[in-house]
Amino acid sequence: MELQFEGDELKSVLNRLRRAQGQISGVIKMIEEGRDCEDVVTQLAAASRALDRAGFAIIATGLQQCIIDPARSGTDGETTAQMKARLEKLFLSLA
Repeated sequence: MELQFEGDELKSVLNRLRRAQGQISGVIKMIEEGRDCEDVVTQLAAASRALDRAGFAIIATGLQQCIIDPARSGTDGETTAQMKARLEKLFLSLA
């Protein structure tokens, strides 16, 4: 299934990923500087949340596209049950 993001969806996902990228860079710098463990973990948790939200947004877009045009989202005769199983596996990989 190939996702197609439009305008605001794409901007939102990219912003979340860039935010996570900046937070991860901050974590690396904090560790290199020997910063307080609590501060490092707090920043790492924020990066993790940003990645999770980006992942959920990507999966939500995939689900929305499957509902709107299920014929387009199938691949090589994939059944609805197979598609559901793949999407569920993706969703659970973020849980």
